[in-house]
Amino acid sequence: MGFGVLVLLCALTGLVFGDSKPKTCSDIRQFYSSKGFNLNGVPQTVISGEHLQVCSQGYTCCTSGMEENLLNLSQREFETHVKESGRTLQASLNSQFKSFDDYFLELLNRSEASLQTSFQTGFGPFFSQIKKVFQDLYSDLRRYYRGSSVNLEEELNEFWARLLERLFKALNPQYIIGEEYLECVAKQSETLKPFGDTPRELKTKITRTVIAARTFAQGLVISGEAVRKVSQVSLSTECVRAIMKMTYCPHCSGVAFAKPCSSYCKNVMKGCLANQADLDSEWRNLADAMLEVVDKLSRPYSVDSVVLSLPKRIAEAILYMQDNLNTFNNKVFQACGSPAQSPKTEDQIKRGRNTAEEVSGTPEAQLEKVLSDVSRMLRDIMQYWVHLPRKLCVDRESGPSEADTCWNGMSVDRYLPEVMGDGLASQINNPEVEIDITKPDMAVRKQIMQLKIMINRLKYAVNGNDVDFQDTSDDISGSGSGMCADDQCSRNPRLMAPNTDKPIVYAYPSENKKVVNGRSSQNLPCVSLYLLSLVTVLFRR
Repeated sequence: MGFGVLVLLCALTGLVFGDSKPKTCSDIRQFYSSKGFNLNGVPQTVISGEHLQVCSQGYTCCTSGMEENLLNLSQREFETHVKESGRTLQASLNSQFKSFDDYFLELLNRSEASLQTSFQTGFGPFFSQIKKVFQDLYSDLRRYYRGSSVNLEEELNEFWARLLERLFKALNPQYIIGEEYLECVAKQSETLKPFGDTPRELKTKITRTVIAARTFAQGLVISGEAVRKVSQVSLSTECVRAIMKMTYCPHCSGVAFAKPCSSYCKNVMKGCLANQADLDSEWRNLADAMLEVVDKLSRPYSVDSVVLSLPKRIAEAILYMQDNLNTFNNKVFQACGSPAQSPKTEDQIKRGRNTAEEVSGTPEAQLEKVLSDVSRMLRDIMQYWVHLPRKLCVDRESGPSEADTCWNGMSVDRYLPEVMGDGLASQINNPEVEIDITKPDMAVRKQIMQLKIMINRLKYAVNGNDVDFQDTSDDISGSGSGMCADDQCSRNPRLMAPNTDKPIVYAYPSENKKVVNGRSSQNLPCVSLYLLSLVTVLFRR
């Protein structure tokens, strides 16, 4: 009888370690040392594993201290892998932002240089009198694009008003024109239209283009920030244990050669990255919205043509006023009275020439490449969050031919459970990672809200409107996400159009407190019935 038990024990030992001979721990000692750990206390031969908390408690080469060290190593390595993947994506987003940002600012620089060169040629000494007006215009465009609190429409109106003041005085040197008279002239400009339809047409095109450009650039920045923050979310204890079990328990069990089964690895990763996968819906919506803005920037009036046509259109407006000066003067004199004659005799400024179109050309291929690169990147990253578990498994999981000889978490054998779906709700029956699906990660939920806000801004930017939303939820704890429902988020927010002042902030209503109160009230009848039953039992006794 005793001999039979001995044979059985030897056989069981052989199942774990591959043969019936005593197993040395030389392989794991070498592996453990390569990870930077001290070999003091590491067994020379296998020991009983009752002390292990994560790995199988059969014969092992791991002590409790080794398991703890490998557990911490598992966490550090996994978090590093997630962060590195996030850094790669963030670097791609930052690169596309820099390309677009450099290009758009260069457009403004070229447009301003074109205006200066052409106006000096076409209008001569007169340009020095109105140069500051143009400098302020381009300065305001840059500030607005950079996100400053600039009312773009008001600044464009101010530009034409200041230009009119200087032009009216310069074109009428025979009169004494003071500030009060110029105020009266300004009041007539809306009906008399001294510059024709150019101010109205330019305002529409410029505001739509610069709003789209600014919001698009912001979208790239917000996307990169979301990736950075979500990629450094801390792991749960259950996730760390699952990673350790998959990664280093094979070493402790003497089967380091076996890679994790493909489906097993995916279940572990999907469980650990369940919260991140919940970004998928809004992440794809964000990419779609940004692609719409890309389309807007390339047609029907491309960002190139709008920005670089500014000098030509402004020159046309000035020439229009010069050609219709007598008519404009007569109507102004009727409304404001005839100004006093100036004792000084100055020559009237000669009619200028519009030479701006000669220097406003641009290679369309450059814009096309910038927007094409961004579009390609946006399409490539659309499913980043749901593909991340698979990406992290690629280098570590077994191949199709090893389905029967892979590590399944307990032994070298086939893995039978099915692969879970994506996202937190799908992990309720995850066999590898125990997750409370009623407690989502609030750091991730906050980024989901930021994506929602950016999506709304992009959608309004497509139509030339600038609008902002802000989550005013004070309490996003508990089982709720802290986000408004989709139908509430899109419930007719008041537009700023056509005003382009610093975006008005619209608040998403918080639903959490309503939910909590509702649940509490629903529980009251249950509590009452319980107390009533308890009292009844006591009285019977």
